[in-house]
Amino acid sequence: MKKISVTIPCWSEEKSVCKMYERLIKVFQEELPYYDYEIIFVDDYSPDNTREEIRKLCQKDKKVKAVFNARNFGFNRNVFATMQYGSGDATFMLFGDLQDPPEMLPVFVREWENGHKVIVGQKRKSNESKLMYTLRTIYYNLIGKLSDSNQIQHFNGFGLYDKSFIDVMKRIDDPNPYLKGLVAEFGMGIKIVQYEQAESNRGKSGFNFMKYYDVAMLGITSYTKILMRVATFMGVVLGIISACLAIFIFINKLLNWDTYPVGTASTLIGIFFIGAVQLFFMGILGEYVLSINTRSMKRPLVVIGEKINFEPIEEEVK
Repeated sequence: MKKISVTIPCWSEEKSVCKMYERLIKVFQEELPYYDYEIIFVDDYSPDNTREEIRKLCQKDKKVKAVFNARNFGFNRNVFATMQYGSGDATFMLFGDLQDPPEMLPVFVREWENGHKVIVGQKRKSNESKLMYTLRTIYYNLIGKLSDSNQIQHFNGFGLYDKSFIDVMKRIDDPNPYLKGLVAEFGMGIKIVQYEQAESNRGKSGFNFMKYYDVAMLGITSYTKILMRVATFMGVVLGIISACLAIFIFINKLLNWDTYPVGTASTLIGIFFIGAVQLFFMGILGEYVLSINTRSMKRPLVVIGEKINFEPIEEEVK
């Protein structure tokens, strides 16, 4: 009997944990009765009663397991660690806020049995604000054009992953991984399944502007080189233009001394323009340096505070 590991990253999901469990159990009992399974909730140090709700489920059902991080390690690190805890032939990962429907699992399993190693969910529609959905689309288009590898639009990690792919992910030594890019880069036989994303069961996203910005910059610095090359190119072009302009003004000044009266407006505009360009690309350079610095520290992905219902032989994620 094949085994499916369901891994669920959680943060402040006290209202969703029991509903998630009930919906998953219904799926396995009614549509996937010939598969063994385990359900693993991974809590990233939630400030609410998420852990208490998970503990109750672990006491009720030994197929439910829990991993509690020693502190909050952030979205990217927790999600990447979460997908590695399963012991099954395939790992189904979805987020604890119930935006991604557990009922999609049979569809993913069918594609998996047809030979696909990585089956990912792609949002064709979302109940989030139109502005946010549009901004996401612009970001995906941008990084898709700038990236060295093809990126999957409107993909958040929701999907079914064969054990062979999970083994590849376990070999990646990156303390700040960008899961979306890694799936696109290393995914073998990727199958995209479209779905409609529901509203978060919290009623409000746990992401603020800075978290969105952090994820976006991680993707850009991990998978694009063109911005740094644009900076170099613009520097060369502006240098050539400035040199030509200086020569032109100098010659005109010699031929007609009164052609260019002394003034400050044009000078200030030029200074502000060049300064703005320099600051922008210094910021881009800083993001790349920060990314390199983070990866060079060789810190553990997460530190586990507690595990429940795991066998002693099951290893921790390093």
